[in-house]
Amino acid sequence: MSLKNAKILTISQSIQPFMDGPEEMAKVARHLPQGILDLGNEIRVFMPKFGCINERRHQLHEVIRLSGMNLIINDTDHALLIKVASVPSARMQVYFIDNEEYFRRKADTHDAEGCFFPDNDERALFFGRGVLETVRKLGWVPDIIHCHGWMTAFVPLYVRHHFADDPHFENTKLVFSVHDQKSEALDKDLAKKLVMEGFDKELFKGLAKPNTDELVKFAMGLSDAVVRSTAKLSKGLETAVKAYDKPVMPFVADGDPVKAHAEFYQTILEEALV
Repeated sequence: MSLKNAKILTISQSIQPFMDGPEEMAKVARHLPQGILDLGNEIRVFMPKFGCINERRHQLHEVIRLSGMNLIINDTDHALLIKVASVPSARMQVYFIDNEEYFRRKADTHDAEGCFFPDNDERALFFGRGVLETVRKLGWVPDIIHCHGWMTAFVPLYVRHHFADDPHFENTKLVFSVHDQKSEALDKDLAKKLVMEGFDKELFKGLAKPNTDELVKFAMGLSDAVVRSTAKLSKGLETAVKAYDKPVMPFVADGDPVKAHAEFYQTILEEALV
């Protein structure tokens, strides 16, 4: 049975042509939703509005009806701005999560010297929660949420625990794509910040020494299925992928990745009906 009339939400740290890196992720997050749409499904696509994205060139504009919410992260109010742009030569729109403090610097996750921003954990929290709040505001109920990149790793946490009783997400299946990204250290107070967000501290035993690889493992643990989006993973992630008792889609080296993902999505949705 082919995938049809499903609602797929793609959340990615990077999407071409707006961002080029990490290249594999940016490419997959650009072409996969388009392919799924062309098969007769509905899609929504989100990424962060990093300050290095050229708004004029890519013709981004603010979606006034969706903007204007405030999210509290680490005990501070942050205004949520939503922008949108069309992918040239495609019937595909991308929504951008923006905020003055977190996303206006002219960089993505590293500064000009190549240093990882110390508030990247908060930026990821704001991004993940911002996407889900916006999807609720759209009144759109996704069948599958597919996350790409460590910056999306809080999405499964919010869906499973913050929005556990929300009808928008109660039947949603979570798919997490594991990409080959360099592991970076995160703020050692991350678990405290998450407790301030209202989560139970027992959830974060594995994040005592938080880094982006540990965050990816944490997200995989809360997801329904995992996709290997690269042929080679770090030893720690490789072990984690094998350890989880859940469906894993192997890396598609040859063949049609859209068809492979569509079949994988369909399997997950059919399992949910059993």
